[in-house]
Amino acid sequence: MILISPAKKLNNQLVENKLSRTKPVFLDEANLIASELSKLTSNNLSELMNVSAEIGQINEQRYANWGQSRDSEKRAIFQFEGDVYKYLNPLNMDDDDLQYMNTRLRILSGIYGLLKPSDEMNPYRLEMGTKFQINGSKNLYQFWGDKIAKQLKSEFSGTYIYNLASDEYFLAVKQHLDLEKVLNFRFLTNKNGALKVISFIAKKARGEMTRFLIKNRIEGIDGVEKFTALGFRFSRFADNQFEFIQD
Repeated sequence: MILISPAKKLNNQLVENKLSRTKPVFLDEANLIASELSKLTSNNLSELMNVSAEIGQINEQRYANWGQSRDSEKRAIFQFEGDVYKYLNPLNMDDDDLQYMNTRLRILSGIYGLLKPSDEMNPYRLEMGTKFQINGSKNLYQFWGDKIAKQLKSEFSGTYIYNLASDEYFLAVKQHLDLEKVLNFRFLTNKNGALKVISFIAKKARGEMTRFLIKNRIEGIDGVEKFTALGFRFSRFADNQFEFIQD
């Protein structure tokens, strides 16, 4: 199973392919959170999410119209537009790859908990680290508890979980998983003689690695070291972490 984070930037343009729509497993929870968020003003949302007034207004409309979108793309994998998704590039996958991806890829989400690529998703913005109090919980981590991890384990039939999510999102499941079965990734760039994780490059690399795992049907440790996209080369594997270096 491959885990990735959602993206802030969304696109609702319709996409034609055979990936059938599915319902999110935590749809009731998502509707509950959206209902509570719909009670907030755009200023409230801007302050809660630490975003601009314009983005606050956009999300005020999203939550006010939750579940009412028409004639737009519903499937999660085609709505997210951040760097991870651009380099994963699901629009350039054939039907076999899309079906394989749908069984092996899961998107961690602050509002939906866990999404399959094919799941119908209302446009939203809500980071997992947002300190939104709901149902007596002081934040979303507390609200979700072990629900996401339990669902992930129920859908997980392989040997390893490939963690390509950000720390913020993986924290929602970390304490509830067997970490011996979790493989992590570190993408380092050689800048002026020093090896550093450069955020925007690492995001692109996580997208490329996700695509690589899917296209090559990799389900273990062997084969991951052959990844070379964006000029990265394999450096080492230690303590369940793959390290790649971009010179």
